[in-house]
Amino acid sequence: MAAATAAQKPSPKDPLPRRRSVSQICPPPRRPMTLTEVYPGSENERLGVVRESMLQNHLINKPELGKPRRSCYTLPGFDFNYGLYLHGTDRGVPEAIGHWNTIKPRAPSAKERGRDYKTVNRKAIKEGYVTAHEQNLYRQLKDIRLSDNDERRFKRTPPKVPPDMTYGRPARPSTPFFDLLQHKYKEIWMEQQRAIIRAQKEEKKQKKRKGKVYETYTCLLRKFQPPMKMEPLWRMPHFQKVGPHLCTFPDLDAQKRALEVFRSEIPVRCGPLAMGLYTAG
Repeated sequence: MAAATAAQKPSPKDPLPRRRSVSQICPPPRRPMTLTEVYPGSENERLGVVRESMLQNHLINKPELGKPRRSCYTLPGFDFNYGLYLHGTDRGVPEAIGHWNTIKPRAPSAKERGRDYKTVNRKAIKEGYVTAHEQNLYRQLKDIRLSDNDERRFKRTPPKVPPDMTYGRPARPSTPFFDLLQHKYKEIWMEQQRAIIRAQKEEKKQKKRKGKVYETYTCLLRKFQPPMKMEPLWRMPHFQKVGPHLCTFPDLDAQKRALEVFRSEIPVRCGPLAMGLYTAG
């Protein structure tokens, strides 16, 4: 078994297999099939009446085994020129230099001119044709077209230009290199920006002056609100001289000392009325 495995491995002296190119792996499509290439038993064999167009239809043409697909399009012969061929009386460079081919403006024919609906409608109303059917018959009878001098249509004649007119773009003035070296354009731009900033500041000052309100004595009196005197809550007369029902303190001094201790312990007690447990320990 080991001898068979060793025999299958290629020796280091044997050359490596040559890699195939892309054109060999995916060759280009071939020319359309002809009747001479069809033989009995092939994939595209046809029975009965056979035409060349049957072999050039990619919908019914079957792929051949082990061969690339055909393009199914016939190419012209070797004497075919691709592109547009212009037939003219071109005589070379001398004619191009010494002669200028111009297209003469031709007068527009009657068919190219549009119908003058305004004139037709005006004449139809004058003659008494008001309904749509009558106006349609009148338009068929009176086919009035726009005139050459009418401004509602595009004129084909070239515009009138002076004889000494020069076509093209005018030449640009020379670049001032001294101004570029001196950074003159930068200084001009900086001055413009400073002027814009000064104008904005002046505008803000004007707005502040217009919107400022001086406080006078009358304005202060208008805004003044007299303080309200806090009056104690009203009590019934027969409850004003009634003393406390229960007093747990022996005297008034002991009550004051207990209240002072209670106020000092408020920060370390919990609860809504600061009467709960101590939070610091």
